[in-house]
Amino acid sequence: MDIRIGMMNTGRELNFSSDETAEAVTQKVDEALAGNTSLSFTDSKGSTYIIPVAALAYVEVGSEQVRKVGFA
Repeated sequence: MDIRIGMMNTGRELNFSSDETAEAVTQKVDEALAGNTSLSFTDSKGSTYIIPVAALAYVEVGSEQVRKVGFA
């Protein structure tokens, strides 16, 4: 699943793919916002991203559908 995170005062976004479900990502974001802590994700390649909640502008969670290859 693709995750895109926008941060305040920054023109760039953080984009990565994760093996987590949409529900797990949403739960992580909700818990971090409620606790005013940092938000951390591990991408599908094993890299870890830690974002302070105060810097979050938005979190976009992509669909879990696999793209079809070929003509349909």
